[in-house]
Order: sequence, then C-alpha cells, then structure tokens
Amino acid sequence: MRAIVVHGVEIPESLIAQEAQNHPGASIAASRKAAGHALATKALLLRRAGEIGLVAEPELDEDGREETAEAALVRAVLEAEIDVTPPTHAECRRVYDGQRAKFRSPALYEAAHILIEPRSDADDDVALAHATANRLLRTLAEGAYTFAELARDHSDCPSAATGGSLGQLQRGDLVAEVEDALLALAPGQVAAAPVRSRFGWHLLKLERLIEGRDLPFEIAAERIRLHLESRAWSVAAARYVVALAEDAQGKGAVATLDKEGGVRDGSGCLGDFIGDGAAAERLLPWLAAADPDVFRYLLEESSDSGVEPAKLARAAIAEFVNRANDEQWTQLISASRNGTDPAQAAFATIMKTRFSGSHQGCAGGH
Repeated sequence: MRAIVVHGVEIPESLIAQEAQNHPGASIAASRKAAGHALATKALLLRRAGEIGLVAEPELDEDGREETAEAALVRAVLEAEIDVTPPTHAECRRVYDGQRAKFRSPALYEAAHILIEPRSDADDDVALAHATANRLLRTLAEGAYTFAELARDHSDCPSAATGGSLGQLQRGDLVAEVEDALLALAPGQVAAAPVRSRFGWHLLKLERLIEGRDLPFEIAAERIRLHLESRAWSVAAARYVVALAEDAQGKGAVATLDKEGGVRDGSGCLGDFIGDGAAAERLLPWLAAADPDVFRYLLEESSDSGVEPAKLARAAIAEFVNRANDEQWTQLISASRNGTDPAQAAFATIMKTRFSGSHQGCAGGH
C-alpha cells in the first residue's frame, strides 16, 4: 500500500485520492495538498485526544444531525486545549467606532408593480404583453383608476391581491433590472415606461424610501463580541494545529492512518525496524519526506536488484549493526541524540551511510 507523510502523519495514497474530492482547487496537486493537510490535521487531533484520554459524546447540529464520533473528539480536544480570552468592552467599542458603516440597519424601500406576463416567449406574445402594459400606463395617467386598482384587475403577479404591493424590500430582493428602475424613481413616482424582465413587463411605482440607521453600540456589542471571539478562536486553533504538525514533523511518522482512516502510532525503536517488515515499511514514507535523495537511491537499488525497498532497508540496518566500527557507532549515537525521534534519526544516518559511496557523484556536476 503506497503512502506519503504529511505533517508527520503517514497517509495511504487511496485516502488522499478519496479526500481530494472534497477539496476542489486550481489543480489536482492543490486538491491533493489540501486533502493531505486535512487528513493529517484530523489524525494529529485524534492522536492528541487519545494521549490526554478524552471521551466525547456526539452532539446535534442546528439541523438535528448528529456528529460522528471522530468529529466529537476533534471538537473536544480543541475545546480542551484552546483557551481564548473573551474580548473586553473597550475592544468591542474600538471595533464599533472604527467600522461604523458595518453597524447600520439596511436601507429599505417600499414598492408596487403590475406584471403583464406574455403567454409564451414568441415575439408576437411578448409584443402583445408590451402593448397591454403601455395601455394600462396610459389609463393610469388619465387618472380614472389608481395604481392599486389596476394591479388588482390586471396584474399576473400574486401581489395583485394587495394592489401590487411588494412590501418592504432591500437591495438584492428583486431582479436587477426591476430594482434599478425602481431606485431611480422619487418616492410616489411611477416609471414612465414598462420595464422588461424574464417574468414579463412591469409597471413600477416607488412608494417610499427608508434610510438605514446606525445601530446603537448596545445592540451591536454582542455581535461584535461573538465575531472577535470566533476570530480569536480560529487563529488559536490554527496555531495549535501548526504546533502539533511541527512536533510531528520533527519526530517523523508519529501517527499512521490505515486505509479506513483509523489512527495508530507510527514510531518504534531501531530493533523493530530490523526484525519487523511492517515497521520498516512504515519508515519508507517518512524517509521520502525527510531525505528525498536517499529515498531515490533506495528505489533505484530496489529497481536494479528486484528486492523490495523495505527488505533493502532492513538489510542495510542489519548490515550496519553487524559491521559498524566505533566511529560509525559514535556518529549514529550522536545523530540519535540530536533527533527528536531517535529511531528515525538513526535510520536516516544508516541509509545515508549505505548510499554515500555508490552515489557520490549524483549531487555534483558532470
């Protein structure tokens, strides 16, 4: 099973491909990168939840859907490990004073219309509806009927029942061509010509405009507090995950996802990698991330010899243990002490020693 290491988490290729579908991006590589980050983040958080012994009960969202057991643990570990100080009254006030335009009630307008809907999209039917709208506009100008009376008798919109009234609206509530024509009128004015939309022909009347008003700080304060607290929590959560990832990257593959997405520890001791084929296999993705050149040499030798990379790695470790001199052991011990994960630091040193002779010219000029 091919795997890659992301943020110190070993992830099967199949999981990356599956998760990438949930992360549309500018390229396949971008989607795969986002998928790897998401899977690694989840694994690190679940591993941390296990380390501190968390147990979490799934909760229901606003739509009554129950979160998964994994989602409950991720939520619980973030809640347990992240502490955000609520914003002060003064901080909220500074936001309010500095961004007053954001804390206004929206401008509203009241309007009415008469819709004349063509019987079909045929040119003749559209022209007939246009002619009917113009006739009604002339009738309105004569003063024999009010706008509301004509709407009740002739409009093809359900608003006919209320004399064509559309009630209180704000920008964006109506199709653009109708709204733009309405907002170009003065309160009480009727548009001089019918306006066409995908629904038909409209006779339009602007009843009144209601300007937006500044919201008092007392009303805006709670909204500001929730926004600042949410933003601070998001920043703290991101930093927390980065810290987990940095710690994991320093240790190599500290966690492993199986093909179903389950999390298990990924570290081991040097002896494990000599005798345990599975343990050696887990080290290879880490080596690919930590030292691509050495990993490439290993793959080249595997291709030339027909021996699987994991077997070659185990053989290299066994050969080193059996034949290393004092100087080589000193270098190995030094590397292990300086590395966050001694076993993996030792493995890297052994593999570099193994290939240093046969590939001396690979990094130089020709």
